[in-house]
Amino acid sequence: MGKLSKDLNAVMQRDPAARNKLEVILTYSGFHAIVYYRFAHFLYRHRLKFLARIVSQIGRFFTGVEIHPAAKIGHGIFIDHGHGVVIGETTVIGNNVTIYQGVTLGGTGKDKGKRHPTIEDDVMISAGAKVLGPFTVGRSAKIGAGSVVLKEVPPHATVVGVPGKVVRIGGERVNDFDQTLPDPIWDEINKLNARIDQLVGLLAAHGLKPDAAPPSESETETDTI
Repeated sequence: MGKLSKDLNAVMQRDPAARNKLEVILTYSGFHAIVYYRFAHFLYRHRLKFLARIVSQIGRFFTGVEIHPAAKIGHGIFIDHGHGVVIGETTVIGNNVTIYQGVTLGGTGKDKGKRHPTIEDDVMISAGAKVLGPFTVGRSAKIGAGSVVLKEVPPHATVVGVPGKVVRIGGERVNDFDQTLPDPIWDEINKLNARIDQLVGLLAAHGLKPDAAPPSESETETDTI
């Protein structure tokens, strides 16, 4: 119960929406997933592996979070919202780690033995991030939303992108990685402007003035007469 108590306190400390412990115990699927995991892991360590997998799958059914009972998870873990989180068999997670929805701590299918990542203390892994392979994510690192991390992450680093790149270490920028998302509407406007410039150039080459005002009706009638 010691670890579960710390897990519960972690939710209260890191989720501003958590009003009291009873609410967390009754309604937070991320906390429920950890309760199922702690029980399944206890069974797994006592060689009741089949029963442990059954408990794990029941937890997955009710919470949307899949944690292999063989994974090693420290205290104070906070799984926020949680749906879609997958934590593989040989994953090792330290203390006071925060994991958001849609995170995968998995393997690449190329490794044997230790196939999944090691997450050190105080790491934050944002929504939709994929951390794949038997490497270490260093203490207090931050993984950006939607990132795909395939190699070692140093302590206190911030990683973003696909594939993940270290952009900050200890708050200092180390990479000029561009996080700006494309704007398709603005891209089309730029293409249209470029095309207009081309047409203006063609008109000018034929002695026409595209900026000149169109002839008036009287001028048109005089030309006709």
